[in-house]
This record gives sequence, C-alpha cells and structure tokens, in this order.
Amino acid sequence: MQYCRRRIPVRVAAAAVFALSLADGALAQPAAESSPPSSPPTWAVWTPKELRFVYMGFTSHYSCDGLAGKMRSILLQLGARPDMKLREVPCSGSFGTPSPFPGATVNMSVLTPWDAASANASVTPVPAHWKLVQLTTDRDPLREAGDCELIEQVKAHVLPLFTARNVEYRSTCVPNQLQVGGTVLKAEVLIADDQQPGQAGAKRSTPAPQPAAP
Repeated sequence: MQYCRRRIPVRVAAAAVFALSLADGALAQPAAESSPPSSPPTWAVWTPKELRFVYMGFTSHYSCDGLAGKMRSILLQLGARPDMKLREVPCSGSFGTPSPFPGATVNMSVLTPWDAASANASVTPVPAHWKLVQLTTDRDPLREAGDCELIEQVKAHVLPLFTARNVEYRSTCVPNQLQVGGTVLKAEVLIADDQQPGQAGAKRSTPAPQPAAP
C-alpha cells in the first residue's frame, strides 16, 4: 500500500492557521451579556401607624433619649417615612440617665402594598421596591451584642407594623452575657424609591396606576 503525501503551499497553510486562530478566539470570548429587562415597580401607599414601645431588659439599660435614638434608627431601616413624630415616654431619671423602663410613642407612615380593587382614589401610590435589611443598632459589635433583648422586642412588637417577607431571626441572647453576632434579624421590607441614596427627587417613567373602576 502506498501513501501519498501532498505538499500544501506555505501561503495556504498560513491562511488556514490564521482563520483557525480567529475561530478559537471567537469561541473563547464570553457572549455579550444582555441587560436584564427593567422590573415593573412595586406600587405601595403610605399608611399611618402608631406605636407605643416600652423596653424591658436585663443586659442593657437605656435612657429615654438613648432609646428614642435607637428606635428612630431602627424604624428608618425598616422603611418608615423620615417625617415620623417620636416622643419619649415620661420616665424617671434626668437626660442621659438610664431608666428602668424607657419607652417611646411614635406616629409614623409605613408602606403597604397598593391594591387597585380597594384603593382610595384620594391616595396616590408611590413606586417602591423590596430590600433585604439586617437590623443594626450600633457600629461597635460588642455594644450591639448588648442590644439583643431590644432586637427581640423589636421583632415581636415593631416588625409586625411593617410589610415584611422572608423574615430570618435567630438569637442566643442570654441576660447579662454578650455574644457578638448572637442575635440577627433580617427581613425584606418595602422601601420607597425616593428613600434610596441618590434617588431623591428621581421620577419614574411609569405612571402611577389608577384604582379599579367601580
């Protein structure tokens, strides 16, 4: 049996190698990512809520003004409108002095989902979105560990006033014992689009929906 060896011209061989290199390069490059379609807004309405909160705990003790500051921060994280009215409950002790039972009363507006069937025509829905929030009470992890009883009471008495989903809560809170990261409260809450950093005054191109016709 005879084998025939054919000589390929140098120019043809070089062109073939170059074409093959181009094909390999095209395969190696990742496909261009298409921008995901913009999701429609979640429409919600501001709903008035009233809260009377009294803290009772053993690990940390707060002054009335100190508790009021923490409560305001927590309520804003959960999506309350910044124009809330928060008043300290009259309690014993002077300014900055820990009180046995510090408390606060709050009049605030929170977001609730807009329903076309039962909507009030005088109330204008606002564009909102779901945001995953992990409550924080202090920048210092050790001091935050001391707020575990406060977080427990927020979960029981404050979070139900908000529209929340996928709530995750775990706690190893033991009175008078500090465990960094031992208490965690996470939830997805409704946040108004204009409450996002850099979004103040921003407008949606999607017009607000109208209530269903009777």
